[in-house]
Amino acid sequence: MKVLVVDDDQHIRELVRMKLQSAGHEVITAVDGEEGYNLAVQELPGLVLLDIAMPKMTGLEVCEKLREGASTSTLPIVLITARSSESDVEKGFAAGADDYITKPFSPRELLARLEAILERS
Repeated sequence: MKVLVVDDDQHIRELVRMKLQSAGHEVITAVDGEEGYNLAVQELPGLVLLDIAMPKMTGLEVCEKLREGASTSTLPIVLITARSSESDVEKGFAAGADDYITKPFSPRELLARLEAILERS
C-alpha cells in the first residue's frame, strides 16, 4: 500500500517512513502542505498522514481540500500533531480526518492505527 507522509519535520518523516517501509508499505513524502496536497492528487495513495502545523498549507487545509476533490474525497487521512487540546481534535475531525494522533507518539501504535485504517479501506 502506498502511504503519503506530509510533515515539515525531517526526523518525523524519516521515522514514519522507516516504520512503514519495514511493514511493507511504499512511502512517499512531502515537506509542506502544498507539496503534500499536490502529491495526494497525483499519486492517489492508500492513506495520507498529515502534520497540522506546516508551511504553505496547514494539514487542516490540505484535509479539507482533499475531501472536496472528486478523486480524493474518500482517501483515508490521519492527522499527526503536537496539538492535543479537545478543540484541536474537534477541528481535525471537522476537517475530515479519519484519525488524530498526538506527538510524541509510539511508532508501534502509529503503525497499528494505520494498519487498522488500511484494512477497513
